Amino acid sequence: MDQLKATTTVRVSDLSLGRQLVPADQLVAGEPYTGAATVGEFAQVTVGVWEMTPGVMRDVEVDEVFVVLSGTATVEFTDDTPTFDLRAGDIGRLTEGSRTIWTVTETLRKVSLTPTWPE
Repeated sequence: MDQLKATTTVRVSDLSLGRQLVPADQLVAGEPYTGAATVGEFAQVTVGVWEMTPGVMRDVEVDEVFVVLSGTATVEFTDDTPTFDLRAGDIGRLTEGSRTIWTVTETLRKVSLTPTWPE
């Protein structure tokens, strides 16, 4: 879905993300759902939106810069990386291969920028 064309805007707070239950192998606690959508690409960067409802899940990250639009969460790392306490307005950076545990206390929605990989 390429909604982010030149000289346009996308209201990502209203974007439907098609939520799905977190897979059992990633679930830590609760019954969280996640949803995601690609909004567009430019200059070898993919722009996406991701959301998670309250609960706890584990993940393996990709290279990403993100901006939290709404919600609150804590992101713990399995190495010595300091914990992120996230809320609306925060900008974060994740490194490919980082192993994380996301604890979402209020549905979190973020916009992410990731490298676009050649197919």
